[in-house]
Amino acid sequence: MDLDVARLLKRPGHEAVLHNQRLTIEGSGISAIAPCEAVARDLLAIPALINAHDHGRGLKTLAFGCCDGPLELWLLGLGSEPRVDPYLRAAVSFARMALGGIAAANHCHNPQNREAMLIEAEAISQATRDVGIRIAFAVPVFDRNPIVYGPTAPIEAALGAEAFSRLVERNQRAPSDVQLDLVQACESFDHELFSVQYGPVGPQWCENGTLEKIAQASADKGRRIHMHLFETERQRQWADHTYPGGLVRFLDEIGFLSPRLTVAHGVWLRPDECELLAERGATVSLNMSSNLRLRSGIPSASRFKKAGLNWAMGMDGMAFDDDEDALRELRMIWHIQQSTSIHQNLSPAEVFDGGMVNGRHTIIPGDDGGVLEPGRPADILVLKRSEMVPDCLEEAADDAHLILTRAAKSHIDRLIVAGRPIVANGQNVDFDLEQAEMELLDQARHGWPAKQTEIDEIHRLRTVIEDYYGSYAHLSG
Repeated sequence: MDLDVARLLKRPGHEAVLHNQRLTIEGSGISAIAPCEAVARDLLAIPALINAHDHGRGLKTLAFGCCDGPLELWLLGLGSEPRVDPYLRAAVSFARMALGGIAAANHCHNPQNREAMLIEAEAISQATRDVGIRIAFAVPVFDRNPIVYGPTAPIEAALGAEAFSRLVERNQRAPSDVQLDLVQACESFDHELFSVQYGPVGPQWCENGTLEKIAQASADKGRRIHMHLFETERQRQWADHTYPGGLVRFLDEIGFLSPRLTVAHGVWLRPDECELLAERGATVSLNMSSNLRLRSGIPSASRFKKAGLNWAMGMDGMAFDDDEDALRELRMIWHIQQSTSIHQNLSPAEVFDGGMVNGRHTIIPGDDGGVLEPGRPADILVLKRSEMVPDCLEEAADDAHLILTRAAKSHIDRLIVAGRPIVANGQNVDFDLEQAEMELLDQARHGWPAKQTEIDEIHRLRTVIEDYYGSYAHLSG
C-alpha cells in the first residue's frame, strides 16, 4: 500500500517538513519513503498518537450521573454504571479513541463483574482486534483500603451497622493470590495488538506483600506493571503517614521500580522521587484533562524533565470535552505546562515526543515506533492541513506549531495502525460505531433501574466520605 501526502513530519518538532512524499507500507511496517509527484490534496502525515493511560469505558461517566469532582468522591459515582456487554463497552471506547487519532492505549481495566474477569478480558481482546488499535491490558489487583484510605470506624459510625455491612459486601475482593492467578490466565488472550500487564491499582489499594509478589512476577516474566501513583493530595497524605521512610523508596526496596513500570498521574511526586523513578527507568503518564476535571492538581512535566523521568500523554477516559480528541489533549499539555518565564518549560519536540513516542514502549512490547521512517511501525495519522490554514499566509504557519495551535479530531483524514487503515473520512473502517453506541445505550437504559437502590446509598455515602477526608480521619489510627 502506498500513501502519498503533500507534507510529512517524520519527527514533529525535531525535523523540518518534507514535501510530496510517498510512504510505502508492507505488512505492519513502513518499507520505504521517497519523493513523489505533487500531491493535489494538502495532507499532512505525522506519527499516530499514544494514550498511555485509560480505562476504556464506553459510557461516559456523566451518562450515568457520575459528575466531575474530587477523585475520592468521583470514584463513588462509578458504582452507578449499569452493567453492559463488556465487548461493547470496550469496543465503543477504542473506536472513539481511534477517531481521536490514538493508535495505542494502556487499558487499565475497571471490571463490571469481578467474578467474570476472564470473560471481560477475552471480550476486550476481541474488541482490540476488531477496532484495530493496540491495547495493553492492565489486569487490576486490589486488596487494600476498599472504602477509604485508612480506618473505617468513622464510616461505620456515620452510616450505621446495616448500611456499612452492605458497603463492605459490595467491596469484597478475592484474595490477592487468586487475583494474580487471573493475570496469568488472561495471558492466553495475547495477540499482535493485545498484551497483558500487571495492574496493581495503586499503593493505597494494594497490600505490601501483594506489591512484592507483583514486582517478583514482573521480573521473572518480563511483563510490565501499570499503577496509579500520587494522583491526589489525599493519597500523598496517606502515603507520608503510612510510609515514614517514603513510599517510592519502599517500592524501590522491594524491586518494584524498573523500566517495566508505568505510573499514572504522579501529580504529587516530589523531585527526589522523580529522580529515583528516572534512575530506575520508569515512565509516568501525564493526564492533564483528567487531573483538571477530578481536582487533582496539575502534574509538572518540567519536574519530570529536570529529573530525566520519561513521561507520556494519557487521557484517563476523561478528555476535557469528553470527546477523546488526542490532538486537543496535546495542545492542553503544550499550553498548560509552560511557565510565565520568557523561556518555555517544554519545546514542541518534547511535547510531540510525549504524545507520540515515549508511551509506545509502555504498551507495545519491543516497540521502536513513533517516528515515520523505513523499518518502523506503520502507525500514521494523516491530517487535512488545508482546513487548518485558510487564513494563513503562504508558508507562514510552521506545521508543528499549526498542530499545537489548531489541530483537532475533525481534521483527521485517516489513521493507519500496524499498516491497517482503521479510520477514514471520519469513520471507523471495520467497526460500526454508531450501531455499537446505540446497542450500548439501550443496554445501559435497560440496566439502569437495577442500580437505583445502590445509587441512593452512594449519594448518602458521598457526604460521609467528604466529611471523612475533610477532617483528615484517614490519618488516625
